[in-house]
Amino acid sequence: MEGSRVFPEADRSDADQEVIAVAQVRCDDPDCADQIVRQLGTGPFELVCLFVSPSADFKALIAATADLFTGADIIGCTTAGEIGQSGYEDDQIIAVAFRCGHFKSVTYAIEDLDKIEEQTVAGSLIEARLSLTQKTPDWSSEFAFLMVDGLSLREEQLTAFLSAGLGPTPLFGGSSGDGVRFGETWLARNGEVMQNAAIVVVVRCDRPVRVFSLDHLVPTEKRMVVTSASPEERIVHEINAEPAALEYARLLGLDPHQLDQFTFAEHPVVVRLGDVHHVRAIQQVKENHDLVFFSAINEGMVLTLATHDDIVAHLDRGLTDLGRHDKPQFILGCDCILRRIEAGRLQKTRAVSEVLSAHNVVGFSTYGEQIGGLHVNQTLTGVAIYPPSSDEATHVPD
Repeated sequence: MEGSRVFPEADRSDADQEVIAVAQVRCDDPDCADQIVRQLGTGPFELVCLFVSPSADFKALIAATADLFTGADIIGCTTAGEIGQSGYEDDQIIAVAFRCGHFKSVTYAIEDLDKIEEQTVAGSLIEARLSLTQKTPDWSSEFAFLMVDGLSLREEQLTAFLSAGLGPTPLFGGSSGDGVRFGETWLARNGEVMQNAAIVVVVRCDRPVRVFSLDHLVPTEKRMVVTSASPEERIVHEINAEPAALEYARLLGLDPHQLDQFTFAEHPVVVRLGDVHHVRAIQQVKENHDLVFFSAINEGMVLTLATHDDIVAHLDRGLTDLGRHDKPQFILGCDCILRRIEAGRLQKTRAVSEVLSAHNVVGFSTYGEQIGGLHVNQTLTGVAIYPPSSDEATHVPD
């Protein structure tokens, strides 16, 4: 039907349907809620996730879908772009539904992120894990999925608190987006629309899973030191005792007036944590030459300029490795907006999209990703779900 895209499993009988159903509808479709129901099928579903273009009427969609899936928790967020049937998508609503009998989940919202307490967050997670274990004692696979307001500036603190309560359960997630506008983002749970909030889902299932994180960045020998910053706002004022944007541009050999989102995507900076480097992605440059970051930044932090492998080849290798013995039936992915920007600048959007589609990746583009106890940038994080007989999966993130 014009205005919507039907995934291959959409019109099968219940007996033939996959354990995860996916729907995709244009955000301006006047019957988008009905289209989602038609494509997903009858269920019953344990959990329905909605990844919604910021061009959609988010509140109206949430109200329209709140009572459509009896017994299911319905969660959603706005995006910085969608990942659907054709890979990178725009102006879409992606719905992912997990079927009862194969998945059991507990969801809860964390509001007022600037007031959260570790003991409360960790305690709720421990209770959720115990409850799921008691309900499904014969199922051994579990993971946690996080949606968090991408403009809250609270992702680092939240993921640290969540990690304390999750124990060995692997966590992944994404920060909600607003395209490239960075104006406002929204989340929802069971009809309630929220900001400055997060939604946590703990899932157990009857088939193997593997939580993963991929990035194609390679650190160089060029280093810099943050000498003045406002950590609570993720703003760097000075690098190497010089105005931040001017020094960053000098190290790149660029005119400061050339700095834009494409520059930041192509020339990221990373910080070393133990033996691993993690991106501290730059969001924007201000008129006073301050740099605004997507993730935590502190005075004294040593940043390293990074280059990168070919994004298409690296992505294909990484996703292929997830299926080196058995291909996942489904991958739910959270992909940084900077990866999408980089692909566009290099005219590789179609190639990246073809890789995502070939590996059954569905999800959304984010303002940041979470993996374990970390908030990171410029990665693809997610969970791969395998056939029930697969020995491919592991509970340990890469």
